Amino acid sequence: MPFWAYMLHCRGGAYYTGHTDDLDQRVSAHRSGKIAGFTSDKLPVELVWSQEFASLQEAFEAERRIKGWSRAKKQALIRGDWEGVSRLAKSKDGPSTGSGRAELIGGVISASTRLDKALAEATDLSRERIKGLIADGAVEVGGKRANSPSARVAEGAPFTVHLPAPTPLEAEPQDIPLVVAYEDEHLIVVDKPAGMVVHPAAGNRDGTLVNALLHHCAGQLSGINGVERPGIVHRIDKDTSGLLVVAKTDSAHEGLAKQFADHSISRRYIAICAGQPKPAQGTIDARLGRSDRDRKKMAVLPPDATRGKHAITHYRTTDSFGVASILECRLETGRTHQVRVHCASIGHPLLGDPQYGRDPKALRPILEKLGFHRQALHAASLGFIHPATGERVHFQADLPRDMAELIDEIAR
Repeated sequence: MPFWAYMLHCRGGAYYTGHTDDLDQRVSAHRSGKIAGFTSDKLPVELVWSQEFASLQEAFEAERRIKGWSRAKKQALIRGDWEGVSRLAKSKDGPSTGSGRAELIGGVISASTRLDKALAEATDLSRERIKGLIADGAVEVGGKRANSPSARVAEGAPFTVHLPAPTPLEAEPQDIPLVVAYEDEHLIVVDKPAGMVVHPAAGNRDGTLVNALLHHCAGQLSGINGVERPGIVHRIDKDTSGLLVVAKTDSAHEGLAKQFADHSISRRYIAICAGQPKPAQGTIDARLGRSDRDRKKMAVLPPDATRGKHAITHYRTTDSFGVASILECRLETGRTHQVRVHCASIGHPLLGDPQYGRDPKALRPILEKLGFHRQALHAASLGFIHPATGERVHFQADLPRDMAELIDEIAR
């Protein structure tokens, strides 16, 4: 069975690299924009390079290599200029971003607009990356350091972006034990423990679920999300425990992603919150977006806000102890920190979650005694249509020991 590494040229001049076991289907999916978080915000896209390999691992390695190359080196590859590729790999004037050296990107603004938007269109970089570089003082426009991503910039203005030497984020297989709820040749459902990050990122280079999956599945994971997040269709927070489904094949990934996008996935969480929600059962329909005060936090936004995303949580109190209650939360949508922010918004933050609330004074000795220092939230069940068989499947994960012990202590 053949495999491919490939590169797309996207709107704004960005390049996207990936690997797949079905090139025609993958390129079609890119062009249609049907997969949320794929390249749907960078249409139209054009396939500019591909190469066939005998194994998935070889295609994966090719993607990982090319992903870190400089723009000039990628363009040389597209032209088939292997002499140019070799020269740029050795030259200090044309460094590869995969070489461990810093890089300098220069050019002129093509249209008068916001600075972050203009630079994103002129480089391979995302607007969020541009904003971070501006904050670090690494962007100059017209010979002066830029200070504001939202500042309007004139057409034809020269710019310079100083990219620091990158730190490789490629995930490596690690022999980390996994609790597997289900597995076949198409997908795997795992019960993630609290404290485990889903995929490598700054500050968490290893010890993640992806590292464990690469070892467990011998690298046989979907390539849709690239080398940093192979197989990852959705995430749960580091300090939330419970079920995730991970795709082994591209077709499984696409089928699952579609279900997440149309909100047909069934998800049930168990949470322990402060106080007693009144009413004991209800629906929280509140738009969520980044907090204006703290960009690391999410917040409830006004219903007519133009930013953020619509979010709905159905909750039901299954037991109450006065000072705390056990909730069953069913999600219609799956937004970042959704259960945590929604519960806090009705005055009942989750226990152990200082980011969105304070624990009741009466419970602090119990939390300290148990060493409970994470949000009391568990992804207890997950249901979906199996993307290969078409059958409805449903999985459950028992409440972890730390939450069970917390409930026992509070109930005494």
